[in-house]
Amino acid sequence: MKTRREFIKISAVAAGGIAVLKPALSWSPDFLKKDIEPLDESKAKRYPTFCEVCFWKCAGFTYLNKDGEIQKIIGNDKDPHCNGRFCPRGTGGVGMYYDNDRLKFPQKRVVDGDGTHKFVQISWEEALDTIADNMKDIADKYGPESMALLYHASSGSYFKHLMQAYGSKNIAKPSYAQCLGPREAGFVATYGMGVSSPEPTDIKNTECLVLIGNHVGENMHNGYVQEVADAIERNASIITVDPRFSTIASKSKFWLPIKPATDLALLLSWIHVLIYEELYDKKYVEQYAFGFDELKAHVKNFTPEWAYTKTDIDPKDIRDSAYEMAKASPAVIVHPGRHTTWYGDDTQRTRAIAILNALLGSFGKKGGWYFAEKKSVPHFPSPEYPHPKWTWKDITKKTYKGAGTGISNDLIKASLPENKNEHKVKGWIVVGTNLMTTIPDVETTKRAIENLDFIAVVDTMPMEITGYADILLPECTYLERYDDIRSSQHRIPNIALRMPAANPRWESKPGWWMAKEIANRLGLGDYFAYDSVEEELDWKFKQMGTSLEEMQKIGVKQFDKETDLYLADGEEHYFNTDTGKIELYSLDLEAKGYDPMPKFIEHKQPDSGFYRLIYGRAPMHTFGRTINNPNLTDLMDENKIWVNPKVAKIWGVEAEQEIWLKNQDGKISTFPIKVRITERIRHDSVYMIHGFGNTEKGLSRGYGRGASDSEMITNVKIDPIMGGTGMRENFVTFLLENPHLEENKIENKEAES
Repeated sequence: MKTRREFIKISAVAAGGIAVLKPALSWSPDFLKKDIEPLDESKAKRYPTFCEVCFWKCAGFTYLNKDGEIQKIIGNDKDPHCNGRFCPRGTGGVGMYYDNDRLKFPQKRVVDGDGTHKFVQISWEEALDTIADNMKDIADKYGPESMALLYHASSGSYFKHLMQAYGSKNIAKPSYAQCLGPREAGFVATYGMGVSSPEPTDIKNTECLVLIGNHVGENMHNGYVQEVADAIERNASIITVDPRFSTIASKSKFWLPIKPATDLALLLSWIHVLIYEELYDKKYVEQYAFGFDELKAHVKNFTPEWAYTKTDIDPKDIRDSAYEMAKASPAVIVHPGRHTTWYGDDTQRTRAIAILNALLGSFGKKGGWYFAEKKSVPHFPSPEYPHPKWTWKDITKKTYKGAGTGISNDLIKASLPENKNEHKVKGWIVVGTNLMTTIPDVETTKRAIENLDFIAVVDTMPMEITGYADILLPECTYLERYDDIRSSQHRIPNIALRMPAANPRWESKPGWWMAKEIANRLGLGDYFAYDSVEEELDWKFKQMGTSLEEMQKIGVKQFDKETDLYLADGEEHYFNTDTGKIELYSLDLEAKGYDPMPKFIEHKQPDSGFYRLIYGRAPMHTFGRTINNPNLTDLMDENKIWVNPKVAKIWGVEAEQEIWLKNQDGKISTFPIKVRITERIRHDSVYMIHGFGNTEKGLSRGYGRGASDSEMITNVKIDPIMGGTGMRENFVTFLLENPHLEENKIENKEAES
């Protein structure tokens, strides 16, 4: 498939057909439809795994019943990510395995004589041959650098290895530019190191936790939530800054209902109070920090009274909350959050958070930030990668000099037809990420896809992105496959194994196998020089002092820590910055042409009749990937829009009434959303859970349930430092009548004819 002059997105289930309306429990395995004996865990077979439902990757065990069927998953006591306790999403992971809407076999796009696009089932041989042939064609025509990998699933590491062996380093994860990239860039500029995941925040020992737009408890990052719950039990102070009265706001000593887009004004004012009221940790700043005098002069006028005019927060509350932090110093954490791509100046906002932590003397201190450690995983022996002629850095670094990895939206821009420079992307492999809801400005993504020569998509479920594939590969779920070793930073270095508890259903296959088979067809078999993934994993484990056999029994292995968790009083420490100190004034940013210290920028506020769109999480769902999970949709099967009672009265809308959303650019939601009237949201904002409003008809439980926030995000503010996509500069108004009535009539008429 060389070009596509006409592109029509089609459902990935077209080849097999679907029944949209299904009876209750139609998805369930037989053993769940009858009364069952409680599982005797001491006798049941179990297999180690780590969760794929969210990125926290808690380790646990998958248990089988006496008939060899997967029955439940529970946490591994030795895993610091979960401490033996899974969250609702993790226990609901079984639903991913039993979901009959899953992709079942390889498919390819074909075009009928009348121009109709459809998917047809093909063999694995044909699917893999087609992918390899297209990769060869792209390499011959444009160079291997013109193939890009966009991924988010665990198996993406094998495809990353494949792409580098093939000759392309154009690889990106949306979790950087659409989520946590600004905080990484902000902390790198300040401390010379990023935050990474799980965040090394010592919440279990903290006396004061500051959360800014951080919905802990609703985002359900397992170990993090457990430590916050313990902190609440200990009566630790919590300060929550949020235009919404979130769950954690209800547990907080201070809830500061800030006017959206003014967070940086509050942060600068807190810095002002700490410095000018001499509350900062003078000894710590003198020993470890650089640029204090410049910072002091910079924030001189950012008083609480000034901040009040920007944030709507009473100056007394600003001052009192600053004193609360100082009282707990150094056992205080101003948390950097995870989803930090808000308004386009996000790296500088995160810089202000990093600076606050430095002034409070909390970085490297008990109850503040600890020094995490991670076990290095060796690479299975393979030839050196070829040296590509160009990489993502040639696309991104000229503009966004603070970018730390490939930028997904930049690789998409490099795929657009108007890109006339020498760095063109002409083919994609997409693994485990639904780009149509993950990357803002979906129309740009569609135009990029239309300009590609080839796109292969690997996923477990039919999602919007799978409908745009030329070749669609069904990956088995995490309960049916091995993946690469999980090694993540924590108080104690640790590793975890994921292994299959059941054979893959239908014709699905593991990602490592797909990558290896494609490599063989490209003549790159030496890069995957093992006969089985068990051989590869066992080799890696043995280099780390264990074995596959041992890991199959224990699941998680901990190692001795080689460095101290905290700084001792007065201990010397080198930070990986230009000065070797914590840079309150960043020489690196200044050298790159950016502001060396954060500056407040006025952001647009909503016009009359419009409201700022704020989105967030629910504890039982992760992005859109869980929206069809039968276990989790039982807990929440649609989202609602939070509307302040004053706004509801103006519009005359009632609770549970369905409305449509229209944004500032005229974009209208495909599906309606029910209204939730609540005092818990400011009058100038509305709030909804992300991930709903799915348009993929192959999702029998997810299709058309609620509205999509992603559809409403057409105004994107790019972070000038690292290229992240600020997505909270979008405003919506309400449509009380169905705006799609006429087009639905036309579609129905065409269907009947």
